[in-house]
Amino acid sequence: MNADKDKATNLGIVVAVRGSVVDVKFSQLLPPIFSLLYANNRDIALEVLTHLDAQSARCIALTPTQGLARGAKVEDSGNPIMAPVGSAILSRMFDVFGNTIDGGPPLSEVQWQSVHALPPSLASRSTQSEIFLTGIKVIDVLTPLERGGKAGLFGGAGVGKTVLLAEMIHNMVGHHAGVSLFCGIGERSREGEELHREMKEAGVLPNMVMVFGQMNEPPGSRFRVGHVALTMAEYFRDQEQRDVLLLIDNIFRFIQAGAEVSGLMGQMPSRLGYQPTLATELASLEERIANTDAGAITSIQAVYVPADDFTDPAAVHTFGHLSASLVLSRKRASEGLYPAIDPLASNSKMATPGIVGERHYQLAQQIRSTLAQYAELKDIIAMLGLEQLSKDDRNVVGRARRLERFFTQPFFTTEQFTGMTGVLVSLEDALSGCERILADEFNEFPEQALYMIGAIDEAKIDQEESQAEAASTKDDDS
Repeated sequence: MNADKDKATNLGIVVAVRGSVVDVKFSQLLPPIFSLLYANNRDIALEVLTHLDAQSARCIALTPTQGLARGAKVEDSGNPIMAPVGSAILSRMFDVFGNTIDGGPPLSEVQWQSVHALPPSLASRSTQSEIFLTGIKVIDVLTPLERGGKAGLFGGAGVGKTVLLAEMIHNMVGHHAGVSLFCGIGERSREGEELHREMKEAGVLPNMVMVFGQMNEPPGSRFRVGHVALTMAEYFRDQEQRDVLLLIDNIFRFIQAGAEVSGLMGQMPSRLGYQPTLATELASLEERIANTDAGAITSIQAVYVPADDFTDPAAVHTFGHLSASLVLSRKRASEGLYPAIDPLASNSKMATPGIVGERHYQLAQQIRSTLAQYAELKDIIAMLGLEQLSKDDRNVVGRARRLERFFTQPFFTTEQFTGMTGVLVSLEDALSGCERILADEFNEFPEQALYMIGAIDEAKIDQEESQAEAASTKDDDS
C-alpha cells in the first residue's frame, strides 16, 4: 500500500512543451525509461523516452497536448503502458491504453500486463515447419504461409491489402479454433468501424480482438499500439495455449510513427529521412511474433510501399523478417484479377519439397515457369499479335491466361459489392485445378469460364449452362 502511495506522490513539473515532446523535471525520483506519466488531471498521457540529466526526463505525448503549459504538475504512474489480457477482452475493441472504444459495457475480470516484453528464447521456440492454409487459391498454391511465421502484403494505395486481410480474418476465425487479433496502426477510423460491423455480421467477433491507433492520433500512440496488440496475442499463445492470427494494418505506419517520434526527439535522420533506429524498432516488434511449444502467433502484415518503390528502406527492412511476401500488383488490379497478387514477384520460404511435398512443389514451379514465359511473350504479342507466335507459344499463352483467371476468387467480405457468393477452396481442389489446366483439359473453354470461380469443376457447370442457354436461344430463333 505504501508503494502505491509513494508512486502517487512522485510528482514532477513540465519545463518545456514542443508539440508532442514534453520535458518534465522531478525533484524526488526520476522515473525509469518507458514509464507512463499523467498530466492535467490524467487527461494527458506521456511516455518517458530519455533522461536529460539527474532530474529531467524527455517524454513523448500519447494524447494531444492542447492545454498543457509549463509549470503543470505531472504524476508518475509507476508503471509502463499496460495492456488488458484475459478471455474478457474477446470481441472487444481497444485503444493504446486498453480502454474499450466500441461503446460496450466496461471490462471486468482482466489482468494488466506491461506492453514491453522480450521475445521468446530460442530454447522455447518450435522447430517444426507447418503450412497455414488460408482457403485462397493463389496463396496456398504459390506462396504458402507458415504457421507461426510472418507474411507481408506489399502494395501501394488502393490495390486491395485491407480487403485481403479482412478475407483472411473471415476464413481463419470461421475455420480454425484460434483467436484473431486485428491491429490497426495509423489507419482510417472508417475502416475500423466497417471491419467491426462486418466481423459482427459474419459472426466471428466472439473469437476476435481489435486494437486501433488511428491516423489522427499522436505519433507516440501509433508507435505503441502494435506492442499492445502483441501483448494480448502473447497472452493467448502462452497462457491459454491457443493459436493466434495477428493481422497488422499497416506495418509501414508503425515505421512512420517511429520516424515522427525520432524527429521530434531531435535524432539525426538516416537514409531518406527515416529514423537511425529503424532496424532495432522493427525487430523489437517482429521478433516477439513466434511459434513456441505452447502455441503460435501467425502474423499477416500489410506493408504500404511508398510510390511502389521496393528499394525503400521501410520495405527492405520489413522483407528481412518475413517467411512469405505477397506482392500486390496495380496492373493486375486494373485488369480485374482479384486478389491482385503478382505470382512472379511473390515468394515463400515454405515452398520447398521438404515442407509442401514433391507434387505441390513441382506443380508450383511449372505454374511459375508458364507465367514467366507468358510475361516474356507479352511484348511480341503487343507488337505482332498472337497469330505470329508458334503453336507451342500460343499454348503457353492460353495456359497462362487460364491460370491467371483460375487464381481469381470471389471473397466473402466483398459479397455486398460484387453480388458473388464468397468461396473457400481446399488446397487439394486448387492443386487439382492447376494440374488439369496445365494438362490442357480446358482448352475448349473460354477463358472467362475460369474467372471468379472456386474449384475447377464449377467451370464445367458454367460451361454446360451457357451451352444450354445458347441452344435454347437457337431454338427460339428458329
